[in-house]
Formats: sequence, structure tokens, C-alpha cells
Amino acid sequence: MLLKKDGNSIGFVPTMGALHQGHVSLLRYAKKQNNITVVSIFVNPTQFNNKEDLIHYPRTPEADLKLLENEGCDIVFVPGEKEMYPEPDLRVFSFGNLDKVMEGKYRPGHFNGVAQVVTKLFDTIMPSRAYFGMKDFQQLAIIKKVVADYQYPVEIIPCPTVREADGLALSSRNKRLSADERQHAALIAKTLFWAQQNASTMSINELKKAVIATINNDPFLKVEYFEIVNDQTLQPVKTWHDAGGKIGCIAVNVGKVRLIDNINFYS
Repeated sequence: MLLKKDGNSIGFVPTMGALHQGHVSLLRYAKKQNNITVVSIFVNPTQFNNKEDLIHYPRTPEADLKLLENEGCDIVFVPGEKEMYPEPDLRVFSFGNLDKVMEGKYRPGHFNGVAQVVTKLFDTIMPSRAYFGMKDFQQLAIIKKVVADYQYPVEIIPCPTVREADGLALSSRNKRLSADERQHAALIAKTLFWAQQNASTMSINELKKAVIATINNDPFLKVEYFEIVNDQTLQPVKTWHDAGGKIGCIAVNVGKVRLIDNINFYS
């Protein structure tokens, strides 16, 4: 990018659109740390293993552009599918064991699609720093590995999860929830906060069972997985005494909408 040759630092926020205040927070971090900000909007088909999810993924292009204009974003990159994939991307990435659990287990091929589009965007934008929300914790770990393995000269900046007043993590998929579903979805974060506060009183196995049972007791909600893992390797931990930081990651189906979230456990 010619702008970078002039000594400017470029802060990049890749998105799939349907922007919300979580995306805004990423942009604001980028604006503080860089001379130029770039936001991409592209619903990447290769990371969807469920065609219905791709079809129904919310798209609000006019509102997105207006929001970015109001926030002072310098450049918005809105490519079409033919521009991003003029021919099929046959690259297969290796993530070690990072994609063998949680999202990788339940969404086969998802992270390979993420790596495909992120590397294409990095090659196009050539950012100094790229900003990702910590709600997608496993995705963040995958992207860090890709950057290290392929020696991309870009700094990955993790940014805190932004939540609604009732705790629900902001997600573009929240737009697909009915009013009743939205009300019940708040139980996900409420239960995670409870787990964080009560972790010292029970074993990991007991805590996992309690979280799953609490959420599944709500007829609107169904847990797909809840895992407590090492925050570096993403492998499940057995006891609170296991080495390293620990994070609880969850996926819950709220009707036909699948939501993810996570919570740190401090040991």
C-alpha cells in the first residue's frame, strides 16, 4: 500500500459487516495507535461450513458505511467474492492442535477458511497492526499462529469483548434473535460470570457440568460445548492446578442462532 511507504502506520479491522459497537471499539483502538485506519467488510464464504448460516448471515451495508463514516474510518474495503476468490483457494493450513477442539471440532474447515481470507486481506492491505475481538478467542489463537508461521510483519492486537448491559457479548448474529430469544440469551454470560466467581469452590468437571445444566435448563438454549482450556494451547485442562492460564469457551444454540462466548479463570 502506497500510504505505508510514506511512513504511516496502518491499523486494520477485518469484519463481515453487520457492524455493532464491538466493531466500533476495534476501530477506536486502531485510530489511537495508527495514522491510517482501514476496515474491510466481506462475508467470507469459505469459513462457513453451514450454508444456511451463510445465507442468513446479516448484511447491513448502508448502515455499516454510515457508522464507519461517523467514526472517522479512513478507508473501507468492500470487495466482492470474485475479487477475493478469482479462482478457488485450495490452500490448506496447519494449525497444530489449535483447531482440533471446540470451534474446529464442531465446524470442520471453518478455520482454514478464516486463514484463507485473513492472509488475502493482509496481502492486500499490508497493515502494521490488525485488531481482533477476544470473544472469538480460538480464532485469535489461530490467526496469531498463521502470522508467526508465515512471518507476516503485522502485530495482532487482541481487544476486550464488548457486552450489552445484561452481559450478552455483542455479535452480528444477535440481530437474528427474536425478542424472546434475545431475552433468554443473556443467561449465557450470566452463567459464565457465575462460573468465574465460583470456580474455587468446585472441580473443573463439576463446574462444567453445572454450567451446561444451568443453560440447558432454559428451553430456549442448548449448549453445543463448554470447555475449560489452557489459554495458549487451547487443550482441555483437568484440574485448576494444571500449569498456565485457563479460559472457559462456550457455544450455545439459541433457536437457530449459534452464539459463542468465553470467560477467564484466574489461578
